[in-house]
Amino acid sequence: MWQGFVDLIHYWIPWFDGGLADVLIISIKGVALILPLIIMMAYMTYAERKVIGYMQLRIGPNRVGPIGLLQPFADVFKMMFKEIIFPSKANVYLFILAPILAFVPAIAIWAVIPLGQDFFITNLDISLLYVLAIGSVGVYGIILAGWASNSKYPLLGALRSASLLVSYEIVIGFVAVTVVMTASSVNLNEIVSGQSGGIWNWYWIPLFPMMIVFWISALTETNRAPFDVVEGESEIVGGTHVEYSGMFFALFFMAEYINMIMMATLAVLMFFGGWHSPFEGLPYLEGFFAFVPDMMWLLIKMSFFLFLYLWIRATFPRYRYDQIMRLCWKVFLPLTIVWIIAVALMTQLHIGPWF
Repeated sequence: MWQGFVDLIHYWIPWFDGGLADVLIISIKGVALILPLIIMMAYMTYAERKVIGYMQLRIGPNRVGPIGLLQPFADVFKMMFKEIIFPSKANVYLFILAPILAFVPAIAIWAVIPLGQDFFITNLDISLLYVLAIGSVGVYGIILAGWASNSKYPLLGALRSASLLVSYEIVIGFVAVTVVMTASSVNLNEIVSGQSGGIWNWYWIPLFPMMIVFWISALTETNRAPFDVVEGESEIVGGTHVEYSGMFFALFFMAEYINMIMMATLAVLMFFGGWHSPFEGLPYLEGFFAFVPDMMWLLIKMSFFLFLYLWIRATFPRYRYDQIMRLCWKVFLPLTIVWIIAVALMTQLHIGPWF
């Protein structure tokens, strides 16, 4: 699909040299990816309020537009016209830089995320390492916000964020190692290609404990309940966001929800076959569902994990900070190390269709 588009650009703009045409094509790809992502993020907030409302026997948003469908746009306009207040003793330059530093990496990660067989901005050979590296940068925005606000509660939230980063990045890195050992590649496209052939070839089967560990760690990394101690409204009021208002607060808000979508997508790509149909290899069902586009299967799987975010938030109370740290260092870290050894043995013994 994209190659035909590239040929069309070269045909209609023949005076462009290869470099300029490539820049134009990458820019169009970026816009085509980012705009739907922003819309998806906006309606994720609507879905969260609606789903949790039904779980709590409430209606949720139902005033702006039919069944409240225009509520995200009302929220955006409200944020755009809110006054941005700078604390009197804040470091203004770092105070402004912090939300930008949180939002930009959340968008930049999507440059290497494949959403279909040939649907990606760039096919980077080390795309999984790129995701882990750029994903780690976003937390510096939260730490910077806590320090630049020159306020006690944001600083406490920033300290919690820093310690959680050190802890759970190690766990997620070890989980990624097991996926790389299974797929023999750090390219997300090749990791997904290695899971073709049907649901029994997906990596969630040999890496089931790692899938559970990854998902719980993803809740922590995205500051979602029941591990949202960085914000911790009942303890530290609102954490790093206390002093922020207007569009600066909206940037933190958008970064959190875009990271949620990214983690759900990454879970699908690494463990659940990416864009591959669950009916591959089944004689009648494969042909019956052949009309469904590759990207649609990815969106369906991703939607399930996004629903899990909401279900977990509505179900579990917040963990204490010390409980989250104990879970990481005393449970997840030893488990991931043991499973790395187990995957190495399974790889040498060529167990199942995965190794």
